[in-house]
Amino acid sequence: MSEKIVIVGAGPAGMSIAATLSEYGVRSIVLDESPKAGGVIYRGPWRTTQSMPHLDESLQKKIHLQQALVAKHQDNIDLQTETRVLGPLAQNQLLLSHQDKLSQLDFDYLFLATGCQERSIPFPGWQLPGVMLTGGIQLQLKSGLVRPGHQAVLTGTGPLLILVACQLHRAGVDVKGVYDATPFTEISKEVLALLNRPQVALEGMSLMAYLKRHHVPVKHGWGIVKAEGGEALERVAVAPYNRNWEADKQHIQWIEADLLGVGYGFASRSQLAQLMELEVRVDEFSGLIPVTDEYQRSSRPNIYCAGDSARFAGADVAIVEGQIAALSLVAELQPEKAVEVKARLPELQKTLRRYYRFRGAFDRANQRKKGLLQLPESDTVICRCEQVKRSAIDKAINEGCRDTVSLKMRTRVTMGDCQGKTCSHYCYDRLAQEGYNNEQGHFRTRFPLDPIPFSAMEDEA
Repeated sequence: MSEKIVIVGAGPAGMSIAATLSEYGVRSIVLDESPKAGGVIYRGPWRTTQSMPHLDESLQKKIHLQQALVAKHQDNIDLQTETRVLGPLAQNQLLLSHQDKLSQLDFDYLFLATGCQERSIPFPGWQLPGVMLTGGIQLQLKSGLVRPGHQAVLTGTGPLLILVACQLHRAGVDVKGVYDATPFTEISKEVLALLNRPQVALEGMSLMAYLKRHHVPVKHGWGIVKAEGGEALERVAVAPYNRNWEADKQHIQWIEADLLGVGYGFASRSQLAQLMELEVRVDEFSGLIPVTDEYQRSSRPNIYCAGDSARFAGADVAIVEGQIAALSLVAELQPEKAVEVKARLPELQKTLRRYYRFRGAFDRANQRKKGLLQLPESDTVICRCEQVKRSAIDKAINEGCRDTVSLKMRTRVTMGDCQGKTCSHYCYDRLAQEGYNNEQGHFRTRFPLDPIPFSAMEDEA
């Protein structure tokens, strides 16, 4: 076929798209910044290992299935790893960076499956070595095969805390405790929604039983207050949270630890979608996301968005959305098979609705509360790139900043190399807290998405 189909992201959504297209003989180019396909969750270790006892059997099986999927469809998939997409050069052209060399890639159809990023929650001591987001801990365990510490405390909300606690314990880490900001009563209210995926719910209960069996304390309605240490983390302060997630500092407990895992939710990586000038909207759980129809098609008819970059909901949802997006394109490219292909869509969309009902239980129960915004002290850095402290943001808002553009101009938040991946969510929430939801707008993504080294712009390049 003459159409050039490009997929950005080789995680669950991206590889689902590529494999589904391959079933119908459609070739695609898959771009990913990592050395291996699979995304953060399924790519597995960087080096060969005979066993991964710190990972549960279900996850190990899924990692092997992902590798088998790539091998099965390799004739129809041009997988280009360690390749970053820096943004669009023209209407249907991307600028790529590979080994510090730039290149251009044209496309007729583009699938964005760029995944998600964790929300950074600033608090005193959050920049200390040893303080990590839970996804970063998983990367060290699953991909690097590195034990990230000896004594760990996990704080945040959601089922990932329990999973990471089990993985750390199996890796030989002394898990001092898991402190989930969500009261258990809020989770118990969602029993009916959780029954949409009973097997997954049972697996979660099994993980809880594992922690109880190994005497790892799990406290609901508790969370982080601060972290302290000299050159690295030495101790962590946790406290009970009220319903607004405000810490009761009269009942702080100090715990000695060299590893603190923090996980207060995720946001979609929609920066490339913004640069492609797709229509976007603000989702209270996933942040700024592209608008898509029931077939995962964006506001540009030749661009599809699937997986966590379209809305954060996990790997299983990403796989189904990838199949729907791919089949939608196959029906367009191969009219003779349109009836056959479209017959598969209703069942997939039914599955997707059931998965989202299940996911909705966690979104509702674990929705972050405004009390987290009070954790930083006046001298706590919010924007690490530009070293903007909370006091500067407070001053700007008090002096009349009501939108992201004004806040950016006054304080330089989001103007660093990371383009606000770390600080923008705190700023969005602060403006919303002040009642400026309808006025705040959103921080504009800049081209290129990642800095370009001077070596890539030499004459021969």
